[in-house]
Amino acid sequence: MKGTQNKWIYLTILSIVWGSSFILIKKGLDGLTPLQLGSLRILFGAVFLLLIGFRSLKKISRKDWKWLVVTAFIGTFIPAFLFAFAETEIDSGITSLLNSTTPIMALILGATFFAIGFSANQLVGVIVGLIGSVLLIWSGSDVNPDQNYWYSGLVLLSSVCYAFNVNIIKKHLQELPAVAIAAGNFAVLVIPAFGVLLFSDFFNEETLAAKETHVALGYIVLLAVVGTGVAKILFNKLVQISAPVFATSVTYTIPIIALFWGLLDGEHFTVIQLGAAGVILLGVVLSNRN
Repeated sequence: MKGTQNKWIYLTILSIVWGSSFILIKKGLDGLTPLQLGSLRILFGAVFLLLIGFRSLKKISRKDWKWLVVTAFIGTFIPAFLFAFAETEIDSGITSLLNSTTPIMALILGATFFAIGFSANQLVGVIVGLIGSVLLIWSGSDVNPDQNYWYSGLVLLSSVCYAFNVNIIKKHLQELPAVAIAAGNFAVLVIPAFGVLLFSDFFNEETLAAKETHVALGYIVLLAVVGTGVAKILFNKLVQISAPVFATSVTYTIPIIALFWGLLDGEHFTVIQLGAAGVILLGVVLSNRN
C-alpha cells in the first residue's frame, strides 16, 4: 500500500516540476542559444547531483557503467538539446503535449526489445491518454497555425529516447539506488556537455556581458537543479517502484501544468484543451487499475 501511495506522490511532484520545465526552457532561450541552454542545463545539473550523490558512485559496479553511459545520452543528453531546438519554433505547451507520446513508445519498445509485458488495462489507458494528447495537439495547431510543426519531430524523437531509457533502467539498473543512477549519468556527461558549451561560443565577451544572458542563466539554474537534478532522482525511483508504462504516464499530466504556465505567458488555451486534459488524466487512472 505504501509503495502505491509513493508512486502517486512521485508522479504528482514530477508532473509539477517537469510541467514547469517547458516554460523555463522558453525563458532561457530569450538569452541563450539551444546549444548553450542544453549544455548549461546538463552542467548545472551535474554540479548539483555530484555534490549530493558523489558517494553513491562507489555503489556502481563495472557492468552497470555501460548501461549508465547509454541512459545518460539517450535519457538526458540528447533530449536536453532536442527540446531546446524544438521550443525555438513551437510553444512550450505544445511541446509538452507532443512529449506525452512517451508512454505508448515505452509500451511498444518494452514489449519489442525488453520482453516487458503489459496488461490490457495498461494498453487501454495508454490509448485513452494518447487520444487525449492528439486532441490537445490538434486544438493547439488550430489555435497556432503559424507554428512550424516540423520541429515536433524533435520532440517525438525525445519520446523515443525516454522510452528506451525507462526500459533500460527497469531491466538493467533496477537494483541500483536512484541517486547513484542520476549521479552516474551526469558524471558521464560533464565532458561532452562542456565540449558543446565551448563550441557554442558561450565564452565570448559579448555573450557573457549581456543582461539577457544573466537573466536566462537564472532560469537555467532553476531548470537544472530542480527540473533535471531532483526530478531525475525522483523519476529513477518511480521507475523502480512501478511499471515503465506508469512511470512514463507522467508525460500525460505534464501538459496540464505546462499549459497553465503557457497561458500565463500569453500562449492560447481553449476549452477543448481542458477537456482533452481530463481525457489524459483518465488514461493515467486506467493504466494503473488492477
